Amino acid sequence: MIVSIRDVRASYGEARALDAFSLDVAAGELVGVLGANGAGKTTLVRLLSGVTKPAAGTVEVAGRPLASYSPRERARLVAVVPQETSIAFPFRVDEVVMMGRFPHLSRFGLEGEADRAIALAAMEATGVERFRDRAIGTLSGGERQLVLVARAIAQEAQVLVLDEPTSFLDLRHQLRLYETLVRLIAERGLTVIAVSHDLNLAAQYGDRLVLMRAGRVLAAGPPDSVLTEENLLLTYGLRLRVLRDERSGLPLVVPGGGRPAAKGNRP
Repeated sequence: MIVSIRDVRASYGEARALDAFSLDVAAGELVGVLGANGAGKTTLVRLLSGVTKPAAGTVEVAGRPLASYSPRERARLVAVVPQETSIAFPFRVDEVVMMGRFPHLSRFGLEGEADRAIALAAMEATGVERFRDRAIGTLSGGERQLVLVARAIAQEAQVLVLDEPTSFLDLRHQLRLYETLVRLIAERGLTVIAVSHDLNLAAQYGDRLVLMRAGRVLAAGPPDSVLTEENLLLTYGLRLRVLRDERSGLPLVVPGGGRPAAKGNRP
């Protein structure tokens, strides 16, 4: 397992965000993390980034405690795309993506041709190369999100952690992003942990899903074993219908009620 989290507890003041939380992730997996607001998903991201320290339990990456790595070593192992990032200075898009190469440079080194080629490939993979000369502050929210994903890809870490990566993206870019992640998993053996509110995208692309509730794992496993009507009721307090996609056989979550019939069509 490239990521191993054991019995972790994390709190913010009196509020407990993670409670006896455990998760193993194998190299080359795409794991989707799901759950209602306040379930502890963003705390998990902060834990893997090293920003949040567990009050109890252990977090290991590549066989060592995450806290034992230097910041530069940690950045070579784990790249994180947070839900929201504020970039105060008017950096160009290509400059932001090139920041992903910093962990691989010597202390006083400058990027070389290889670094520029890696950054360009990351921009091309996410479709932001056409913005490369623009200031990042001039882009839409979705475009900025793709730039941050490109920066994380350029970082060439072993584990990529994404917090709501598709929240600002239209459908075409959502699919392109996940297809890019799948390709990088196949080509590099990249490991992806993607926090999402989109149950159907997570089911379509995730090797495994983790459903969180109140800081714990409610269910974990293949999509069809996790996305059940009973689990979704416990998680969201809603009666949702779980159908089967005719082509893939994967679960497809739809609202349980639906739109009322038009007055003229009522029986």
